[in-house]
Amino acid sequence: MFGCVLRRVCWKRSGARRSVCTTQPEVRVRFAPSPTGFLHLGGLRTALYNALFAKQRRGAFILRLEDTDRARLVPGAADAIEDMLEWAGIPPDESSRRGGHYGPYVQSERLQLYSQAASSLLHTCHAYYCFCTNQRLELLKREAQRSGHVPRYDNRCRHLRPEQVQEKLALGVPRVVRFRLDSGAEPFQDLVFGWTRHEVAAVEGDPVLLKADGFPTYHLASVVDDHHMRISHVLRGSEWLISTAKHLQLFRALGWTPPAYAHLPLLLNRDGSKLSKRQGDIFIQRFREQDVLPESLLDLITHAGSGFNNNRIGRRLDELIEEFNISKITTHSALLDLDKVHEFNRVHLQRRIEDPHTRVELMEELRQRVLHTHGSDISDHAVLEPHYIQRVLQLRKQLKDVSAEAADIAAAVIQLVGAGGSVSSTERLNRELKLLTSRLNTTHSSLMRVLRLALSAQQKGPSVAEMMLSLGEQEVCVRLQRALEP
Repeated sequence: MFGCVLRRVCWKRSGARRSVCTTQPEVRVRFAPSPTGFLHLGGLRTALYNALFAKQRRGAFILRLEDTDRARLVPGAADAIEDMLEWAGIPPDESSRRGGHYGPYVQSERLQLYSQAASSLLHTCHAYYCFCTNQRLELLKREAQRSGHVPRYDNRCRHLRPEQVQEKLALGVPRVVRFRLDSGAEPFQDLVFGWTRHEVAAVEGDPVLLKADGFPTYHLASVVDDHHMRISHVLRGSEWLISTAKHLQLFRALGWTPPAYAHLPLLLNRDGSKLSKRQGDIFIQRFREQDVLPESLLDLITHAGSGFNNNRIGRRLDELIEEFNISKITTHSALLDLDKVHEFNRVHLQRRIEDPHTRVELMEELRQRVLHTHGSDISDHAVLEPHYIQRVLQLRKQLKDVSAEAADIAAAVIQLVGAGGSVSSTERLNRELKLLTSRLNTTHSSLMRVLRLALSAQQKGPSVAEMMLSLGEQEVCVRLQRALEP
């Protein structure tokens, strides 16, 4: 069923030219969020792993929007999700915005496919009409909770006689379509969790496939779309691991070949608690507003988990693609330390500064930001010139090259100046700075270098003591603190 990438290998043997053709399945993966909210860190990680898997195998990464839960749709969320994927550097190869051969890429525009699949399942008796009212289902739920059981449908309508079904259909009684779960379950091999088996029929009632409003549930829609979009591998969150048994039964009932499955462990806070969407600090838009670089965020969420041949800070997207190894993904949850986001950001900002290509992009971004923020307030337009912006970036680099030592020096000098009286003469300042050099166990040249860069952004000029005397105590402290900010 899957498309193929054709590879032809030709060689000569005994004077005759022979050709041998080999084929391999085309890798097609999908990220299928629901636009009932905006993209958050857990969703970004799922999208990233799908993108890495596809790019590593020269496959296709598809964005499919599962918008069948009409009551919970958030206006603007669909566009925002794709916007954030593009900002993160992992735009889909196929989507509603970008197009493709297997659209539409929004489930609400594919209702006919789900209706056809449901009709096929009804025809083969793998599905049946259910006429139970919401009131009856609610009573079943309450009764189960009172008796300490997990709520489940009792499969009542599965046993209706054909004439009873036809009578209710003729009367227009509201109905849904349910899937007839088989007892027992065949094991399947998950690419992360290994051989897995869940007897869903023993613990769950027959699931709804098609709701009364004609919209499918996740179970039917995902199976139908994965088939028609020729998805070869499904990489999704581990919360769907148990449901996979139902999906495999659906594939078999429809006579289709299922994709391979890989379920990704949860992404949790460092204390093991769930990431809270209500706090609002896990949405990608928030990180973008806080000037977190996209490559910093990708590095952070992959560093927190597994799936790579090694683990180190500073990996960019091309390195993540090269080092990704799905067999290295572990089953235990990934712990995310959001307090480290600024540390990752500093590393990647430094990489941008050091790389000639990304430095040019960064300089232009800074120029545009200065124009947008200050605009007509700029009196000296030399600050917008490339050579000036590059000098500022290099200053930052030089300061960060000695960041640990610089922080100690800055703190000590701020304390010295704040004590009062030390900035009264160059002679006294020089004596105090020499004593400070000894106390900090550093060299006098290192101390002077840090102070000169922090106070003037220059490597040459008047003596440090003269600058401090001219600037005064308050301005010296302000500049030292500002120069060493993240």
